[in-house]
Amino acid sequence: MPFLDLETSLPASQLPPALGKRLCAAAATILGKPEERVNVTVKSDLPMVVAGSVAPCAQLIVSTIAVVGTAEQNKGHSAKFFDFLTKELSLSADRIVVRFYPLEPWQIGKNGTVMTFL
Repeated sequence: MPFLDLETSLPASQLPPALGKRLCAAAATILGKPEERVNVTVKSDLPMVVAGSVAPCAQLIVSTIAVVGTAEQNKGHSAKFFDFLTKELSLSADRIVVRFYPLEPWQIGKNGTVMTFL
């Protein structure tokens, strides 16, 4: 069950329509998870500083079970997320940061229990 939080200093008016839906579909493909299990939040208009600059920027936080636990996995995921984000947001790669967080099934609640028991 992947969770993606896209935060950007770009104003909402500059974001492509249906960005969250497209990010959901891209994340499902990149992470090899069913799209109906992917959760996406997009936050815009945030005061942000990346590499000491307030120029337009974004950060993507990816938290999921099993598929972001190694450097090799994340290297491949990172390249694909950067490809998606640079195109969708019209930002250069140096203005984007991606953070990966592995989760355990017991850390995610769903349907009144945790994923361990589903």
